[in-house]
Amino acid sequence: MTSSSDRASYSLRLDRLTDRCRSGWTVIRTRGPNQAQFWIISLLVGIAAGTAALFFRKGIEALQAFLYRSDDITLLHSWAGGLPWFWVLAIPAFGGLAVGLILHAFTPDGRVRSVADVIHGAALNGGRVEGRAGLASAAASFITLSTGGSSGREGPVVHLAAVLSSRVLKWLKADAITGRDLLGCAVAAAVSASFNAPIAGALFALEVVLRHFAIHAFAPIVIASVAGTVINRLEFGGVTEFTLPTASVFQFYQELPAFLLLGAVCGIVAGALMRAIFAAEDIASHIQARTGFPRYMRPAVAGVLLGLIAIWFPHIIGVGYETTSLALTGRVGMWEAIGFAVIKTVAVAITIGGRMGGGVFSPSLMLGALTGLSFGLIATSVFPEVSGSSSLYALAGMGGVAAAVLGAPISTTLMIFELTGDWATGLAVMVTVSISTAIGTRLVDRSFFLTQLERRGMHLAAGPQAYLLSLFRVSDIMRRPDHDRAAPEARCWELIEEGSYLDAQATLETALPAFDRTGAAFLPVVQLTSADQPPDLLGAVYHVDALRAYNRALAATAAEEHS
Repeated sequence: MTSSSDRASYSLRLDRLTDRCRSGWTVIRTRGPNQAQFWIISLLVGIAAGTAALFFRKGIEALQAFLYRSDDITLLHSWAGGLPWFWVLAIPAFGGLAVGLILHAFTPDGRVRSVADVIHGAALNGGRVEGRAGLASAAASFITLSTGGSSGREGPVVHLAAVLSSRVLKWLKADAITGRDLLGCAVAAAVSASFNAPIAGALFALEVVLRHFAIHAFAPIVIASVAGTVINRLEFGGVTEFTLPTASVFQFYQELPAFLLLGAVCGIVAGALMRAIFAAEDIASHIQARTGFPRYMRPAVAGVLLGLIAIWFPHIIGVGYETTSLALTGRVGMWEAIGFAVIKTVAVAITIGGRMGGGVFSPSLMLGALTGLSFGLIATSVFPEVSGSSSLYALAGMGGVAAAVLGAPISTTLMIFELTGDWATGLAVMVTVSISTAIGTRLVDRSFFLTQLERRGMHLAAGPQAYLLSLFRVSDIMRRPDHDRAAPEARCWELIEEGSYLDAQATLETALPAFDRTGAAFLPVVQLTSADQPPDLLGAVYHVDALRAYNRALAATAAEEHS
């Protein structure tokens, strides 16, 4: 039997262990985690993000199977083709209405949050994203993808993972660098769990979201990515998303020019897809503004349009993996592939332009596979003696369009290999991806996501030297009237009368061009009042102070990216 002294000793040890855990948690929250602690946190975040991505996928498949009465979700459009037309029309229509009501109630602007918002959070908000709007967007995208929306699931799971990491960051009270690194961990795990692609998941987080390859971020992101992959393989095993019929044969020297040309075609197709989405957004917003149409009805109208298309072309429903698989195995004719590609482009533009939610990666895979197959069928018929399989062109085209849309040639190339398990065709895919990215990224502002941000007035595409200016308000770096080296008040009023002044809400994005234009050493900062009253003089911002703040931010960014 255990003596009372032994029980007391165990109790004392337990109390000491509890105190140490509490003390360690306090240190982490107040000082931030050290490297070993952060790796453990990244593992836990990776498991959480991977689990969330898995449940998101399984939930969509379950609801799709119920609504479309499908026994095999991989053959969704075949099952949908056998349903009554009114059912195919009603599912996305009511799904769109539900999406509109959710976004109307839980977001300030009725817009779905996606990968672009995660990139914005990484660059300008210390790795944080909106929580309430993010969860509403995840719910909206879940409904969209389950009820026939023609988009992908990678965007919603990436943002959902970012919401999880933002919550953890709030608990940790972490700094911006730690915030960005943990955001990268969550994104990597979500992508890996979604596509069973650990290498591409890690590189996607670095290449697309963080937009740097800093050594200090690599290890924790890889840890999280592996954790996400383990979550996927515990459920689905080690199978790839797509299965190719036979090993692809690449006649390198003879076929290389064909893949260079395919890359150019894929870049143009990717640009057309992105421009179609932005045109649909502009048209829908213009009609909504002119008619006063309720914003919660916008996704419902998009759902009705999708339903009408799906009655005759059910392959547009969902992420489109069935059609992608058919293209990769060469079981689609040339004109059928071209027609499917055009209809899919229209459907994706309606879905995203109608603010139904979802991502663009899976649609770009389908569009790329159809484009590559069409090109391959032409190439192999014109030069049959020097051409390999048309399926190889479908595989390369899949990577070409997706890479140009995402603006991520490295991670997309590796993801194509991991999705198909075909590493032998690396040269063909790399050649196609390099050319398509070079062309496609010049038709927009570097990528679909960065163009979305540019359209909202956020200049992330140009790099830190552009977007860092928006982080500094002139009111934060100005010298107030009681400063020992304040600007002369009389001269400030002279400049105000000349029209050379800055509003208190202005940033260095406005201030530095104003200094270049006026040549002044300082500019007054004012708070504008009513039209018949003079503005309130708050102080003055000196050119040298503005440049000093900007240079410090550039130096800090460079130090983070090269650490």
